[in-house]
Amino acid sequence: MATNSERTNISSGYEDMMSQSDLIRSGRPAVYQLKPKVQHIGTLKRLTVGEKSSTKTNKTILLVGETGTGKSTMINALVNYTMGVKFEDEVWFQIVEDEKRNQAESQTSDVIVYEIFGFEDKTLPFSLTIVDTPGYGDTRGIEHDAVVNQRLLDLFGSEDGIREMAAVCLVLKATVNRVSDRMTYIFDSVMSLFGKDMEKNIIALMTHSDGIPPKNALQALEAANIKCAKNENNQLVHFLFNNCQEELRDKDTEVPLENAWRQTAKGMQRFSEFLKTTGSQELKTTVEVLKSQQRLTASIHNLQERIKLTEKMKEEIDKTQMQLKLHESQLENDKNFTIEVEESYKELEKYDGGWTWRTLSYNGVTRCENCEENCHYPCADAWGAPSCLVMKSLCCTVCNCSVLQHTKDYQKYVIKTRKVKRTIEELKKKFQANVQYTSGFLSVLDKKKKEHEEKIKQLVEEAFSHVLKLRDSALTVETTSTQAYLGVLIMKMREFGKTAEVQILEEMVGQMDEGSKLVLEKTHG
Repeated sequence: MATNSERTNISSGYEDMMSQSDLIRSGRPAVYQLKPKVQHIGTLKRLTVGEKSSTKTNKTILLVGETGTGKSTMINALVNYTMGVKFEDEVWFQIVEDEKRNQAESQTSDVIVYEIFGFEDKTLPFSLTIVDTPGYGDTRGIEHDAVVNQRLLDLFGSEDGIREMAAVCLVLKATVNRVSDRMTYIFDSVMSLFGKDMEKNIIALMTHSDGIPPKNALQALEAANIKCAKNENNQLVHFLFNNCQEELRDKDTEVPLENAWRQTAKGMQRFSEFLKTTGSQELKTTVEVLKSQQRLTASIHNLQERIKLTEKMKEEIDKTQMQLKLHESQLENDKNFTIEVEESYKELEKYDGGWTWRTLSYNGVTRCENCEENCHYPCADAWGAPSCLVMKSLCCTVCNCSVLQHTKDYQKYVIKTRKVKRTIEELKKKFQANVQYTSGFLSVLDKKKKEHEEKIKQLVEEAFSHVLKLRDSALTVETTSTQAYLGVLIMKMREFGKTAEVQILEEMVGQMDEGSKLVLEKTHG
């Protein structure tokens, strides 16, 4: 890294900012690493340049995009434009750390917030806040993505957090002719956080542009059913940017690099006009919608486990009946004669959700000790069960038990089976069968089995109703938690002859990207 003494007086007007930054490359342009104020809030990281003014307007944007699309360069370009940096200044500031350090950051930080204050009226009449999710959609899987979603909810709902959103920006290359499965998964997962009123604020920021209209990229977004705002020509709202602002200049590259810079400046100007004319969406209502959506998702999650347990109990009855029929004569003649049966039960196992050392929260399980239900996991929003988002009016919205019967820790109920030996009297007591003969007990078990079949139907119908509520309230139902259960619902609805319901669910699956369908296949074969 270059030292302060190596700095050259290339640009006027930025001496103070340059003196407070690290020179990481001399030349034209000279590249400086900004040294913002850093604040950690759990795994959320806030980087602030300048001081916020209570009298100045602030606009907040959320950037979404996979690795390699140029999102980091996009963030740096937004910062430089906000600061008023021009091509002739021959200086470039970075707020995003270099690639190696940024990769390490993405492994530890769920959300990064960049705040740029004090440059109002340079090029923008407002200050700018940029929210980035560097670890979204990485190799840590869908449970980590659920935690990232919770971090965003925390950010939107906290007192010193973000209260409104001006734009959700989908970052992709202008040269793409197909939206990848991974990219669609990331877009859809983040879009599931917002209600339908956010659609007019969702736009595309296209990087690596040569200035030519990106027809293929726009067609790819349409084909992937990505929900974006549309202009008066019914075209997806998008802005074009080049990614070579920090490249070294010489006599051969001076003109093309200046043209590229002008192109990006034009894209920035059009984007800023969009931010000025499009009203920001209040997030107070969105937070309530998010809580409702997450409660529904937690309920679907829990219903899936209850369906699994009920099916296990039905299988247990089937196998018990087989053993009773096989040993009926011995059981009638010897009350102490035992048969081996399979029993379903729940057991607490360690759940490694991960501790958040900087806040009073951790990614654990909120569970009910009364009915032995896993009501919410990963639960990243609460120190204890009373503050978990599935609690409402001192009652759990998932299992309907009192909040006092719940706990949050690192243990999760897991369904297991075991082989045990039981006498006929022990089995009658377990299944509450007040009958004398084995034949009568078999009839009781038939009745119990039908009761479990009806319970499975009720649970499936309840899960289906929750999915419909999510569909009606959210921009997309392709949440990481809901995707995994659509396959099971379709299978069960087919078993019950629910043709109309199957068609609705299949239409929802049909609208998914291939990556989301792969989740279904891997989860349910």
